[in-house]
Amino acid sequence: MSSSTTASRTAPIAEAAPLSLCAREPHVPADRLVAEMVPPPRFDSVRFATYIPDPNQPSQSEAVRVLDGFAAGLGDARATPARRSFLGFGKAKAGRTPAGPRGVYLDGGYGVGKTHLLASLWHAAPAEPALKAFGTFVELTNLVGALGFQQTVRTLSGHRLLCIDEFELDDPGDTVLVSTLLGKLVDAGVALAATSNTLPGKLGEGRFAAADFLREIQGLSAHFRALRIDGEDYRHRGLPEAPAPYDEEQVTKAAYAAEGASLDDFTQLLEHLARVHPSRYGALTDGVRAVCLTGVRPVPDQSTALRLVVLADRLYDREVPVLAAGVPFDRLFGEEMLKGGYRKKYFRAISRLTALARDAKGLVTP
Repeated sequence: MSSSTTASRTAPIAEAAPLSLCAREPHVPADRLVAEMVPPPRFDSVRFATYIPDPNQPSQSEAVRVLDGFAAGLGDARATPARRSFLGFGKAKAGRTPAGPRGVYLDGGYGVGKTHLLASLWHAAPAEPALKAFGTFVELTNLVGALGFQQTVRTLSGHRLLCIDEFELDDPGDTVLVSTLLGKLVDAGVALAATSNTLPGKLGEGRFAAADFLREIQGLSAHFRALRIDGEDYRHRGLPEAPAPYDEEQVTKAAYAAEGASLDDFTQLLEHLARVHPSRYGALTDGVRAVCLTGVRPVPDQSTALRLVVLADRLYDREVPVLAAGVPFDRLFGEEMLKGGYRKKYFRAISRLTALARDAKGLVTP
């Protein structure tokens, strides 16, 4: 840490106020949505070699092996469906479309490293970045909303690979929309890779359900091979408990002392999120190096909770530490929410916010 950074974190409260997320109303042009379809900053440097499989979970090592072969199978030159074969299911004969799967679906619970593997696949695919796209399901639907369906098809049809993280299965309309889009892209020869969230009420045994995913994408199911990835949430493997929340004076002092920090009342921030489209939550955090929150309390309703999940994802992607005063993050969502259809989203948000809270410990002076 530089001496200037150390000084900024230990200096008394400065005259300049910290940033405020509530004061921001970002507008994101469509061309930025396309340009930003790359792995988020947290996953800039991930590769298959940096994924550490749990030795007690052989499915993790197997997933790396299969995905590495999938990436190699994409080849350097633009290939047509009749000339390609993915995932080692045999070589395509001239004039025939390969019978094997032309995409891969990573099936596993939160925290087993699915996004790490998906981003590693994007990095490993032998194509220029402009010919590969990576985004969440929400970002993909936002792209369709910004460009229109036909223009989105034209924009992505020239790609060799489309990676979709957190494929949402809880909105039938959006699922049909994206399934139709993917059908067009498959016809154009685009390779697909996806992870997904579970359907409401399909709680299963605490993991995402490949059967749900393959059923919901209907005609596309034949194009996917499901790779099950078992394991525990890596963010909690051998790590200490999440730090307890700080008092409001500590959080406020840290916000004034840390360069690029924001400071907001939690309730006011939740109200502001309702006025900003989730597609803009990433832009909402542009230039923010730490988020400081006072008055953290349980989220009052499901709509608000789902917006907070999206913000937590964007903060986690960008590695923005979160310093908070109020209730611990594991008490953000009530028991009814944690037993409902969106439970996996809420547990993921708790896991990610807990990791960011650990990252924020250095902001508080002893």
